[in-house]
Amino acid sequence: MKTIIPGDYQETLKYATEHFVQLANAAIEKHGAFHVALSGGSTPKAIFKMLSGPPYAKQVDWQKVWLYWSDERCVPHDDPESNYKMAMDAGLKSLPIPENQIFRMEGELDPDEAATRYESILPKKFDLIMLGMGDDGHTASLFPDTEALNEKNRLVAPNFVPQKDSWRITFTFKCLAENDPVIFYVLGAGKAEIVKKVLTAKDYPASHVQNAQWILDAEAGKLIE
Repeated sequence: MKTIIPGDYQETLKYATEHFVQLANAAIEKHGAFHVALSGGSTPKAIFKMLSGPPYAKQVDWQKVWLYWSDERCVPHDDPESNYKMAMDAGLKSLPIPENQIFRMEGELDPDEAATRYESILPKKFDLIMLGMGDDGHTASLFPDTEALNEKNRLVAPNFVPQKDSWRITFTFKCLAENDPVIFYVLGAGKAEIVKKVLTAKDYPASHVQNAQWILDAEAGKLIE
C-alpha cells in the first residue's frame, strides 16, 4: 500500500483535487473518457465542492466524464442519506456532465436486483475508484462481519449491515482488486488510530484492499512510522 501525505488538511484537499484533475485529463487524452467511481463521506464531499469551483471546474472536459458510485444506501435518490444526492448537491450537478453518463446505484430497488443491474453497466476498467474509511475500518459498504466481505464472484453485491440496521449496495473486493488506481482519502486526527491499525493489520475490511493508494493529511497519518 502506497501512502501520500501532502501536508495539512487544506494542502491535502488541494492535492487530492488536483490529482483527480490529472487522472481525468490523462484518461481523456489516452482513451477519450474518464470513468470514475465516487465515494460517500465528508472528504469526498469536500473534494467534489473544490472540483466544482474555480479554477478546477474549467480544467476538465466534463463532457467526457462518466460518473459511477462505489456504494450506496438503499434509499431513494433524493433521500438525504443518498451518496448520489450528496455528490450532486456538493457541486457536481453544476458541471456539464451529460445526464446519460451519470450512473447512480438504484437504492430504491430490491438490493439484489439493484446490485445485479449495476454490475451490468460497469465499464471494463475504471480510471479511478475513490474510497473513504470509517472509524471501524469499513470501506465502501464493506463493513466488518458482513456477508459481502466473502463475495468472490460478483463485482457489486447487496449487503445487510447489522450495525446500521440497513441494506447497502457495494463494490466487492473482487471489483476493487481488478481496478487501478483505487485511492483512499482519509483526513483528520480522528482517523489517525484506525489508519495505523488498518495499515499494520489484516483485521479490517480496508486492510484487504492491497492495491490501494492512501492520500492522508498530516493528522490522519501522524501515527504511521
